[in-house]
Amino acid sequence: MITLQELCLYLEGLFQASAFTDYCVNGLQVEGNASVKKIATAVSASLSTIEAAVAAGVDVLIVHHGLFWMRDSFVIKGTKRQKLQLLLDNNISLLAYHLPMDAHQQLGNNWMAARQLGWQDLQPFGIYEGKIIGVKGTFPEKERQEFLEELESYYSHPAHVALGGKEMVRSAALISGGAHKSIIEASSAGIDCFVTGSFDEPVWHQAYEEKINFFALGHANTEEVGPRALAQHLEEEYDLPTAFIQIENPF
Repeated sequence: MITLQELCLYLEGLFQASAFTDYCVNGLQVEGNASVKKIATAVSASLSTIEAAVAAGVDVLIVHHGLFWMRDSFVIKGTKRQKLQLLLDNNISLLAYHLPMDAHQQLGNNWMAARQLGWQDLQPFGIYEGKIIGVKGTFPEKERQEFLEELESYYSHPAHVALGGKEMVRSAALISGGAHKSIIEASSAGIDCFVTGSFDEPVWHQAYEEKINFFALGHANTEEVGPRALAQHLEEEYDLPTAFIQIENPF
């Protein structure tokens, strides 16, 4: 058993969240039990996620997408009230790490995925508010169809693609989640492939105009990597039961 304060201090040291300019609250969002015996991680603090955390009897839920965002209304009503009520009634602490979990070079959504996909010569890529949150790397030359199949297998999700670049590829950049606008940065860097979670209408044209291959594997799917890795890390660090809560989300 550890205390909530100890866990919060450890995670601040791990993610250096206070160094990030983000558009959400990073760190503790809702205070629950002072002692921590069981932890869960997840992508988003959705109602179904919180209900699953209650059913699992956790003391702490750590997510990538928390409850509080800078442009949200301050009024607590509707589903947000329901989520808070569940957390408070069950003494569950909610912690969230957004950009810090993307950027982390050992446990983050991007660097962890790049290593597991076998990319080499990894380097930082993708600047947001002065912080680099993505990664780029190289791999032995292969057909882009083979690269696509590797991505779909890794993320267990079909890709939306715009194959505007070379048929034979050997480099890629990755920023998880909603980073499709960074396709231009990837193209300017001379990278063969850009991988992210989301997509939008302009990306199709940009991929062909900028001659780069684009792959979108789902916002939620590309951001399961960090929470999964964090659950395993905390279980090893504190010898506490820790689990990843997976909620179906094809977007």
